[in-house]
Amino acid sequence: MKTRGTARRVLRRGAMGLGAALVLGTLFLVVDGYTAFGKRATGERRARMERSPQWKDGRFVNPQPLVNHYGEMFGGLLDASPHASPEAPLAVAPIDPKRFQTPPASGLRVTWMGHSSQLVELDGLRILTDPVWSERVSPFTWAGPKRWFQPPIAMKDLPPIDAVVVSHDHYDHLDQPTMAALKEQTKAVFIVPLGVGAHLEYWGVPVDRIVELDWWERTKVGDVDIVATPARHASGRYLFDNDAKLWASYAFVGPTRRAWFSGDTGLFPAMKDIGEKLGPFDVTMIETGQYHRAWPDWHIGPEQAVLAHQMLRGQVMLPIHWALFGLAYHGWTEPAERVRAAATSASVTLLLPRPGQSVEPGAEPVREQWWPTLTWETAAQHPVLSTGMDGPVTVTSPGGPAAR
Repeated sequence: MKTRGTARRVLRRGAMGLGAALVLGTLFLVVDGYTAFGKRATGERRARMERSPQWKDGRFVNPQPLVNHYGEMFGGLLDASPHASPEAPLAVAPIDPKRFQTPPASGLRVTWMGHSSQLVELDGLRILTDPVWSERVSPFTWAGPKRWFQPPIAMKDLPPIDAVVVSHDHYDHLDQPTMAALKEQTKAVFIVPLGVGAHLEYWGVPVDRIVELDWWERTKVGDVDIVATPARHASGRYLFDNDAKLWASYAFVGPTRRAWFSGDTGLFPAMKDIGEKLGPFDVTMIETGQYHRAWPDWHIGPEQAVLAHQMLRGQVMLPIHWALFGLAYHGWTEPAERVRAAATSASVTLLLPRPGQSVEPGAEPVREQWWPTLTWETAAQHPVLSTGMDGPVTVTSPGGPAAR
């Protein structure tokens, strides 16, 4: 009996110790990531969100729900590509800041920094999209996906920025240290979807430099209209704020040039509406990476990105959202290989610049293979088909089986 009582006490103390460790660990994570988590919207900001057609039952929603196949999601984790990340840091040539002293001859130039960070120079305006200069996309400096190369240009060497455009508040698109630095060194206006301004204000961005837009709303910076257009995605920076802020894509409409930036999105019918209302676009910058058939509505995938480009009435396509962070199971070069094959099949003009390379969509297409030749899955082996559409996904009729 004495031995049994001693065993119970040991188990009880062990359980108490484990519980205390979990509590302390949770407290550490909350304290360490507290600032990066951001803030909830309150007051008039919250009231405006609740008046949005996208707001329903206390959160933002997509017209076509997002479908997740959890079994395939966990199965994919066990069958991830051996080339999901580069074996060594990628060699990326630094940008000479003098490059930006000469304006683009065509009136439109895009400098891709990797993932969704780009400097778009359009009709005299400089727009920075989803800028991420941090080492990791995470609320923590010691954990989370780590970048594969350093930023091609130091933030202090950027040319004067007129507008910082953010598509949504996921960590690989809204980076707190980057936002804090940009608000100090630039006079840019920060253009974000509804609610995201709460994060920026909490991080010290002056309220008079924050513009929050609902879908189809616009603001003018210089001679360029920046229009928040629909996207099919989600938001959230911690467990209890899912879809508490809106997400968006953007059209940049200048006097002579037009561009479209996807942010993160699945395929959705209103892409045709965007093209009809605001196109044609000289360039579409569309995400092509971090996809899987287990989450077909969250990320569009390479082949559907080409379809989206056609729906949007794009003239030249620039694939983004790849080659910087490992956020999915596919090989890191696969998005480029698949989008190149799909674009060739559909006779779509494609730009595939190196990170840090500047391109003008009206110039000679940039399609050289700067990445290594590795094994990758084809569209036939790993199809990504968004749900909630009216018909089959084809070049002439983009769509997919309706969600059930």
